[in-house]
Amino acid sequence: TSPIRRYPDLMVHRAIKHMLVHKNTTGFAYSSNRMAEIGDHCSITERRAEEATRDVTAWLKCEYMQDQIGSDHIGVITGVTSFGVFVELSGIHVEGLVHITSLPQDYYDFDPSSHRLVGRKGGLTYELGQAIGVIVAAVNLDERKIDFQIDKSAVHQGRSQAQSGSKAKSRSQKKRKAKGGKDKKSKGSSAKNNQSKKKRRSSTGKKKSAGKKKSVGKKKKKGKKKDRKKVAKKRKDNKQ
Repeated sequence: TSPIRRYPDLMVHRAIKHMLVHKNTTGFAYSSNRMAEIGDHCSITERRAEEATRDVTAWLKCEYMQDQIGSDHIGVITGVTSFGVFVELSGIHVEGLVHITSLPQDYYDFDPSSHRLVGRKGGLTYELGQAIGVIVAAVNLDERKIDFQIDKSAVHQGRSQAQSGSKAKSRSQKKRKAKGGKDKKSKGSSAKNNQSKKKRRSSTGKKKSAGKKKSVGKKKKKGKKKDRKKVAKKRKDNKQ
């Protein structure tokens, strides 16, 4: 368990062990009132230790960010309030406040149910989990506070990226349509070629059959002529 929870756990283990051995609370070293006092004391010291840990961590983060004033970063909105948005920097895990006066000039309505700020005129929205570009504006080491400002270039960059993404999508869709048209044309041309091939085959087959018929007819005519000549020779021979 956590180091700050070791003594409370020890007290609970002592009570469980006593109940397992003796089957009752008689003879236990601590009364119920003393156990309650120890529990309250442990809770107070636990909260104090957690606050000290958070305070030291915040101080160290502020000390680190003092050298980062003026630098731009990408972060995620981790909290939305009526006075601004809290942003945690990606990769550094340092949290700071973008005050509502530092947002682009507009009047912002706070929606607590959806955790977002919505501009009345421009329609800009800042909501929980939104990625945003910020600039480190100020660091207060004594109060452990870090102030950010909106990085307008990063916002415009994001919009241009979204537009370029939509353009890329439209290009890809056009390419797909063009490919589909080419495929249809190729299919149509292949079908036409197949039909023309079939026609050629049928025409060549007809020509061949017609040629065969003609050759057979010629052969028959030649055979008949030969037979007539033979008959005529036989008649002459008989007359003689």
